[in-house]
Amino acid sequence: MTRSRNWLTTALRLVAGIAIAVPAALLLGAPPAAAHPMPHSVVRLDVYKASVTARLELPVDDFSRASGIDLTGIEPAALPARATAVRAYLGRHIRPTTLQGKAWQVGIGALSLSRTEQTSTGPYRELVAEVVLTPPNGGDVRHFTLDYDVIVHQVVTHVTLVTVRQDWAAGRVDGGGATQVGTVGLDIRHMKVPPLTVDLGNGSTWRGFLAMTELGGEHILTGTDHLLFLLILLLPAALRATGRRWHGLVGARAALGRIGRITIAFTVGHSVALAATALGRLEIPGRPVEAFIAASILVGAVHAIRPLFPGREAVVAGVFGLGHGMAFSFVLAEMHLSTGQLVFSLFGFNLGIELVQLLLVCLALPALLVVARLRVQPALRVGGALLTATAAAGWLLDRLGVPNPVARTADSAGSHTTLMPAALALTAVAAIGWALSTRRRAPAGPGGDLHPGPLSRPLSRPRSRSGAVGAEALDR
Repeated sequence: MTRSRNWLTTALRLVAGIAIAVPAALLLGAPPAAAHPMPHSVVRLDVYKASVTARLELPVDDFSRASGIDLTGIEPAALPARATAVRAYLGRHIRPTTLQGKAWQVGIGALSLSRTEQTSTGPYRELVAEVVLTPPNGGDVRHFTLDYDVIVHQVVTHVTLVTVRQDWAAGRVDGGGATQVGTVGLDIRHMKVPPLTVDLGNGSTWRGFLAMTELGGEHILTGTDHLLFLLILLLPAALRATGRRWHGLVGARAALGRIGRITIAFTVGHSVALAATALGRLEIPGRPVEAFIAASILVGAVHAIRPLFPGREAVVAGVFGLGHGMAFSFVLAEMHLSTGQLVFSLFGFNLGIELVQLLLVCLALPALLVVARLRVQPALRVGGALLTATAAAGWLLDRLGVPNPVARTADSAGSHTTLMPAALALTAVAAIGWALSTRRRAPAGPGGDLHPGPLSRPLSRPRSRSGAVGAEALDR
């Protein structure tokens, strides 16, 4: 009888073990996708001199579950009706303090609903909230404690990533990426959401200045419209206008002087407008300014085909440069800098623009002088001007509210920041090489001297009926 009971007990234990082991093996062997990961929240910090702006990106489903405010099925137009409840909930769960424990002020600003996606979760709806965090007098915006448990206090599997998007004093000014400073989630051992200590290090004015100089250089490289305007005005700089046509050449010295005056005038024009608009914190509508820039390029392209204002290119460059400077100021306006930061940013940003602009003009200079002396010059000039005019017309229509593929194609050229410098560098090398080889092949004169090379003589020298060279042709 005892042996029978032992056998029965052993059998029951075996069956129970199998019943537990099989489901466990199935669960452990299931692919990761079966867990269906949920999207996480993101808090993007923009650090200013006296405050920190936080952009909260919250998955709507998790937010509704944690807050009790149902946003899952509503349209964006219905969000204002729930805005008061949303702001009250966020205010209770965002509690920044100084490292010594003094509370910051929290202001909940604009709310919006949008669609987005994360790599691991696919598309979903999110609630976006703009929050302004202001420390007490003497508080440090670079070192503080962020006591934050939005969603996490109820959805224990939820995680919030905290990143810094803009931080002028640390040299982060482009807003293009983000640096993670920590995560917020449930501490399973203590079943609490610990506050996050934010340590952004020591910022400096020098780092902000250098970053703005680099940003200015990148802005002129990606600003295809600004470069096209300047280069199209320089295209006929070595040519002489006769009536309504470009015919003949000015001397190399005169061409260099004209190129220098146009470049300086454009620099002065956009620098003055940039300084006045930025320091005056003028709010100028962007679309008219951008349309004005497109129109300026179109005018420059027509001038390269048929002279519209021969001899007055520098004046035109200065006037149109004012509009380009206003467009440059939009970059600074979006950064919401303090007055001191703005002054250094203005100087650094403009310095970056001028350094890159000077480099590109120097690279374009050899080709401008050499191409003007080639037989194919008219075809190259007119072809380049027509291509530029097409891009300008596309931009003008787009900026007047008529999107078109020409504008999109022209804009995409600005994303390749090395394309134009590389092309100008290649043409500069080719032009210099051609000029040197032509000069070496030039025949010797009666006294053994070489005849003037192609960069030092006009294309044609009109002669009088007696065959003498006209005095006008000797103008260099």
